[in-house]
Amino acid sequence: MALEALAKALPSHADDIGKNLLALEREGALTDQQLWGTFLASACAVATPAVLQPIEQAAREAGLTEQALSAARGAAAIMAQNNIYFRAVTLLQNPEYRRLRSGLRMGITFNPGVAKDDFDLWCVAVSAIHGCPDCLDAHESALKSRGVAAAHVQTALRIAAVVHAASRVMMAEAAASG
Repeated sequence: MALEALAKALPSHADDIGKNLLALEREGALTDQQLWGTFLASACAVATPAVLQPIEQAAREAGLTEQALSAARGAAAIMAQNNIYFRAVTLLQNPEYRRLRSGLRMGITFNPGVAKDDFDLWCVAVSAIHGCPDCLDAHESALKSRGVAAAHVQTALRIAAVVHAASRVMMAEAAASG
């Protein structure tokens, strides 16, 4: 219901975004935890209340546990840090930075409190939103090494794209109405 309300709140010029939100909810490629964790991590990454609040409500309605809710938020938090750092290192022409240890704490990536496949899917989604090629590759490679299908990674990427688009539309509407 909450995701339907979000889809209906989008203006008519963003009908495709609303339809994509609802289609992804029903797709069935991911487990419920993977699906709703990806939606929530993506919504946390875009941090738009008009998008985050209904998605978190939908995730709760779908039965996402407190532990999974926390892990999805944690994926968004740690990738907000890592995506900036590792994208910057990638963009710098000086290769010396690639050889240095980051010196950043990221313990949640080793013990996220949920299955590693789920957490890595959420990290892929957030990394797509933030545009970090190294983090995308690292988490996708980890998923592939554990046998996760490319279609599952693609679904996480699609969720990230649609949640991001919904966020941009809602922010533009709020800005236009002043």
